[in-house]
Amino acid sequence: MTDKPLMPKATAVWLIDNTALTFEQIANFCGLHKLEVEAMADGDISGGIIGVNPITNYELTQEEIDSCEKQPTKALKLVKSDLPQPQARTKGPRYTPVAKRADKPNGIAWLVKQHPELTEMQISRLLGTTKPTIQAIKDKTHSSTSTIKPQDPVLLGLCKREDLDKAIERALKKAEKASAVAAKDVTVDNEPDNTALEA
Repeated sequence: MTDKPLMPKATAVWLIDNTALTFEQIANFCGLHKLEVEAMADGDISGGIIGVNPITNYELTQEEIDSCEKQPTKALKLVKSDLPQPQARTKGPRYTPVAKRADKPNGIAWLVKQHPELTEMQISRLLGTTKPTIQAIKDKTHSSTSTIKPQDPVLLGLCKREDLDKAIERALKKAEKASAVAAKDVTVDNEPDNTALEA
């Protein structure tokens, strides 16, 4: 559970208008800077934000507000709620805006050409595409093969540089492990068989 109100700025506007709490108390409760709260009180940055009552939202009690009004150094505490909390979004296919979807084949082609160490699964996760699409671009059987121009997917805005770097690093580590295992198997196979000599 978060220790801040669901709508911090709207809550701050309501507390400024309806309580005698200090700017510092409101700022600490809402997770804002004191100067930001002061600017809201002066009407500089409220920008039409409608105040939200934290009492009716079960985030504060009137008793808590009254107590903190009497003690300006006391911090407001968020009421513990039994309401279900929003679930953190699990990692899944990345959403690509419609305007950028036409760039996906260009990004896939660039990754296939520049980073052959990446698996189809890694490319699929990075760009939110499917394995058949990647395979079609590799085989040059994709419907837009004639217009594909390989371009860096980071520059196209299809993925983040840090995500691409992590995927490449993982792929290189896997390749190193695989080559180490293969080298070990080769040396074991090439060892002379001394059993015949012993007989």
